[in-house]
Amino acid sequence: MAIIKTTDKDKLDFDAAISELSEYFSSLGARKGRTLTYNVLTYGCQLNESDSEKLTGMLTSMGLKESSGGELDAADVIVFNTCSVRENADRHLFGNLGVFKALKKTDRDVIIAVCGCMMKVPENVAKIKKSYPYVDLVFDPQQIHRFPVLLRDSIRDKKQMVNISADDYIAEDSFFPIDRKRKFRALVPIMYGCNNFCSYCIVPYARGRERSRDFDEIVRELADLASKGYKEVMLLGQNVNSYKGEGGKTFADILRAASDFKEFSRVRFMSSHPKDLSDEVIDIMATRPNVEKHLHLAMQSGSDKVLKDMRRPYTIDRFLEIADKFRTRVEGGSLTTDIIVGFPGETEEDFEQTLVAVDKAKFDATFTFQYSPRPGTKAASFPDQIPQDVVTERFGRLTEYTNRFAEESNARLVGKTYEVLIEGISKAGDMTFSGRTITNHLVNFTIPSDLGIEVGPDMLEGRLCEVRIDRARPYSVDGVLVSLKGE
Repeated sequence: MAIIKTTDKDKLDFDAAISELSEYFSSLGARKGRTLTYNVLTYGCQLNESDSEKLTGMLTSMGLKESSGGELDAADVIVFNTCSVRENADRHLFGNLGVFKALKKTDRDVIIAVCGCMMKVPENVAKIKKSYPYVDLVFDPQQIHRFPVLLRDSIRDKKQMVNISADDYIAEDSFFPIDRKRKFRALVPIMYGCNNFCSYCIVPYARGRERSRDFDEIVRELADLASKGYKEVMLLGQNVNSYKGEGGKTFADILRAASDFKEFSRVRFMSSHPKDLSDEVIDIMATRPNVEKHLHLAMQSGSDKVLKDMRRPYTIDRFLEIADKFRTRVEGGSLTTDIIVGFPGETEEDFEQTLVAVDKAKFDATFTFQYSPRPGTKAASFPDQIPQDVVTERFGRLTEYTNRFAEESNARLVGKTYEVLIEGISKAGDMTFSGRTITNHLVNFTIPSDLGIEVGPDMLEGRLCEVRIDRARPYSVDGVLVSLKGE
């Protein structure tokens, strides 16, 4: 397996394929008497969202328009960007693929492509070949820069094309036309892949080995985003702290460079591994005002035995030491985590040790998951798989326990006023807006009519404001806008 950087020839092939596909879709659209459309369905993490922004950018460059329908809306080009981490991801994909079988029969020009992490699992690719012959193109996430070339070749050959590579490619973001979905937030991958091989995790097999983008390219992208008015950047990687650039550049250098752009009100990052979090990164979080005072640090279990079986290279005491260092150094900072319940061999004593660790860490929010085996991972073949009823019961106990600390964290905000970056209309609707504090607390708020502020679905997106917090909930807080920054 090799790590391969894209070349000038790759870019020439890319541009030539975009040009040829533009002509093809233009001619097909003229024949149908309408502009052709695309629909990209995205499942999974922020890196998948970033990949989909590249996919939609490429499809737009081919002359297609995004479908305006719902999630499973029919279009002329349909792309499933899949995730192999989420539970029941395979059921979700194959169920949705079946929806488009009839469409493919009635319109043979429709193109269906499947990409993303699930395509690195051989069983999934074999199932598509056998049971879904109407899928035109299958490729893996490492080859997203080859999407136009693969799509063109699939159309030329008029048969299903499956292209799964053993190599790990890396293409700079400047290689792609990117269709960023939020006007104020930009997703900026700084590295891809993972070298940790936790026994439960499919990511190293799906996303490949760690490979870091060029430091200067990242800084140029950040400068471009700042000049275009983006207020928030999220630095992405399977493990951002393990970034290794040429000349010894580290993640701390990336974080410092991003925060140097004062145009960014918020600099965020995901995800961190406890073994790689440096004191320098914590110091930057503490001292740079536009770096988010929020650390997501996956604990996974409070039992040293389970952590060892998970191949997590730290003890629970070491994890709590890092957590305490963050709490001490970053004033008012929030700490969130991931925990897996029901890992093979987890005893009741192991589970109770997790509850003890949660009590000590007092996480501001916890994302809890029931263990489910992923084909191809070490843990899938471990003995002592936990019965589902036991997993469900422990999951319920843990969720109830962690929710208490989350609500206590939110309750500490009540009665105070905080700066909030507005993200748009809340899911609650009714002209309730939502945004986040610098500590990543989710805030839903209303705007008093006597403030005389003109509002609309997108009018306030990306603005900073002051919100007085009036009520705490388990996962969010409610408040009232006091003022808009810059007004």
